[in-house]
Amino acid sequence: MAEQKKKGMFLVKFKQESEFSTYSSLGIADEEVIHEFKIARMIECEITEELMESLNKNPDISYVERNIPVYAYQQEVPYGITRVQAPEVHQEGHAGSGVKLGIIDTGIDAAHEDLNVADGFSVFDSGEDADLYNDGSGHGTHVAGTAAALDNDTGVVGVAPEASLYAIKVLDGDGSGSSAGVVRGLEWAIQNEMGVINMSLGSPEPSRAIQDAVDIAFNEHDILVVAAAGNEGNEEGTGNTVGYPAQHDAVLAVAATDDNDARAPFSSTGPGVDVAAPGASILSSVPGNSYDRLDGTSMAAPHVSGAGAVLRAAFPEESAAEIKERIISTAKDIGDNAEWYGSGLLQLLDAVNR
Repeated sequence: MAEQKKKGMFLVKFKQESEFSTYSSLGIADEEVIHEFKIARMIECEITEELMESLNKNPDISYVERNIPVYAYQQEVPYGITRVQAPEVHQEGHAGSGVKLGIIDTGIDAAHEDLNVADGFSVFDSGEDADLYNDGSGHGTHVAGTAAALDNDTGVVGVAPEASLYAIKVLDGDGSGSSAGVVRGLEWAIQNEMGVINMSLGSPEPSRAIQDAVDIAFNEHDILVVAAAGNEGNEEGTGNTVGYPAQHDAVLAVAATDDNDARAPFSSTGPGVDVAAPGASILSSVPGNSYDRLDGTSMAAPHVSGAGAVLRAAFPEESAAEIKERIISTAKDIGDNAEWYGSGLLQLLDAVNR
């Protein structure tokens, strides 16, 4: 018994001037023809490799190609977005629409296809850093993507994909700035009525000027202020290493967890920690329509600021203080050490449905 030759699926395109009586005259049996296309002189067929090679040499045939797999262009949902229940909240129609989300950072690449940057401000008045959309370090663009990358067919999705991003540039291309610059950025955020501010920055040294500015933003202008707890933690998770402005009472301080909901070893610890969010190997946008994975409480904070934007849109009558309390009170208990996790891991769906 002769061994049956293996067949594959192919598309055969005939030349306009081709002349043949039947497919069988080309060696293609009727039962091998899967579909005859009406819009072109083409068929889908299941034939052997040998026949495919023979057809490719036939003067009546324009080409023969394999029936290749095609996939939907889809965005990746980073594990952190899933861990904080953002996809479920999006399905319920909550995505931060209409909320102004200020990213006080290194600027944002507004040309990135996965980001919607409405406006912004730079404290720098000369050189490349004067351009708020020139993110020399990529830090601000990465933070912005976690907070609010668009829910489209590209790249990743953020926690609040319908929020309006504002690039408030207070750090240069090396990621450095000053307390005066941060206060200027906070001033711009207040004057332009941000609903939420993300500050993935800090210092081990307190600044009374920054404290005054965040107090004014939170207490007098009803702005939810979120900040990274810092990356000064040790393996043992001991000591009070939370930086500033995260230490200030008006600020929602965010520690970092990994993909197992355990404390990231670098995450700062102390009584100033309010909540935790994913901050290890976080995939997000970077300049040039690219994506990268970064570590840090800088990556954890925008999960919470994005959540703040979602909640401000869902509960427009609630104050920043009430939104802050909603986030803290619905966090998931992931460990007994409050100085590592605060009240626990951010749970946005629980916060929305409380």
